[in-house]
Amino acid sequence: MSRLYLNILIFILFICLVACSGEPEGTESDQLNANTLQSAPDQGASQTANPGVSGPVIVYSSRQEHLIKPLFDRFTAETGIKVQYQTGEEGPLIARLQAEGEQTFADILYTVDAGNLWSAAEKGLLAPINSEILEKNIPAHLQDPLNRWFGLSVRARTIVYSMARVNPSELSTYSALAEPKWEDRLCLRTSRKVYNMSLVATMIERLGETETQKVVEGWVNNLETRVFSSDALFIEAIAAGQCDVGLVNTYYLGQLLGEDPELPVALHWANQNSSGVHVNISGAGVTTYAKNRAGAVRLIEWLSTSEPQYLFSELNLEFPANPEVTPVALVASWGDFKQDKLNVEAAGRLQAKAAMLMDRADYR
Repeated sequence: MSRLYLNILIFILFICLVACSGEPEGTESDQLNANTLQSAPDQGASQTANPGVSGPVIVYSSRQEHLIKPLFDRFTAETGIKVQYQTGEEGPLIARLQAEGEQTFADILYTVDAGNLWSAAEKGLLAPINSEILEKNIPAHLQDPLNRWFGLSVRARTIVYSMARVNPSELSTYSALAEPKWEDRLCLRTSRKVYNMSLVATMIERLGETETQKVVEGWVNNLETRVFSSDALFIEAIAAGQCDVGLVNTYYLGQLLGEDPELPVALHWANQNSSGVHVNISGAGVTTYAKNRAGAVRLIEWLSTSEPQYLFSELNLEFPANPEVTPVALVASWGDFKQDKLNVEAAGRLQAKAAMLMDRADYR
């Protein structure tokens, strides 16, 4: 082959390579739109101060949009890093993350209950985070021992009672609600809700299965009526005189008090002379196949700082996970309490045993 023909062939190959190197159809942006991800608005800030952060942070979250959008908007305004998010139930979101594998768009999984985060981590869906900021801001019992997820807000599950028919001096522990004096006076939410599974899981860790089953059987015996589908419904039942006591995530009472400050129902902090009040979290972790890991870590770190921690309390009447932050006035009015310092990962590790135990106790 002559040198002329060889040069012509090289030129033709070069032209083909250039022509074939354009962006393929179906860009990531198009695919994100197809998956109905929502985007926090661009507040006009620049990303030039965020080395290593490329593109938006994409979040799969089981939290309702009105509880997360204000936080993501504020983060974008402060850092210039955009946030896109997909909301839904935690089970399907975790299943989607698992099915997508390396092709996932998600950089962060943000959900409620340590049991859900533990499950995602055990499926290999979350990667460890090495962050001095998170270690400083989030207490050890509210984070994964392997640093795959961190609590961002605290949800206390404790005793709620009728102010008209119960003297708070009668109240003490979760176990004491199984005593005969509460027969036909107790209301509970269904055992199918993860909040009750997590409470029973931590009781198994503290008391053992045999003792915990006795307690749960006592609860069932003391029920005044069938279990309720939500905490709010049985709080209203207590106010109406249908039952006298129950177990509730505190923010449900806070929401009802916001609508009716005269509601004759109050909180009692359980187990203050022993293990402390059962607490759980909403929290987040960076996905194993995150495309924007630097941005994801930056967002989770930011959510652990003062302003967003206060917003968690303001938006949903939860307790800040960062102990240096004071909650909003209504939440603060409930007073200080001793938290159970058992690591919340027990809520996930023992969740299956808790579900089986509640079935054996006929707690549906």
